[in-house]
Amino acid sequence: MILDENLRKIFMNAHSIAIVGAKDKMGSPVEHVGAYLLSKGYRVLPVHPVRQSAWGIPCYKSLLDLEEVPDIVCLFRESSACVEHAREILSATWQPKVFWMQSGIVSEEAGKLMMGAGVTVVEDMCMEVEHKRLIYNK
Repeated sequence: MILDENLRKIFMNAHSIAIVGAKDKMGSPVEHVGAYLLSKGYRVLPVHPVRQSAWGIPCYKSLLDLEEVPDIVCLFRESSACVEHAREILSATWQPKVFWMQSGIVSEEAGKLMMGAGVTVVEDMCMEVEHKRLIYNK
């Protein structure tokens, strides 16, 4: 369980967020969250193996293709895919500060891998909902 104080610090100290599973299909949860984060001044790095762009930003094919180290890796993938992404990060020369699994996404194995590498893990929480609750609804 992550405390509100720690979540608030995550948001206040983050500048860039890689969104894995990015797509700007109107009405989809990932589209809404990505647009929200952009509107709040975060640098969003969309990651999708097939899509060319999301929110008018070119997509990276994988986390390993990123040209900068994101502060947060936010996952919009099935829980079973999170371990693969955790391993992908562990094979990189960089690590994010936070490995965030969106609402409904939980992976104990991925969480253990990331925490073992010193990365903060957030599970089953919507980044937009928490940001609004902690930063804009004080």
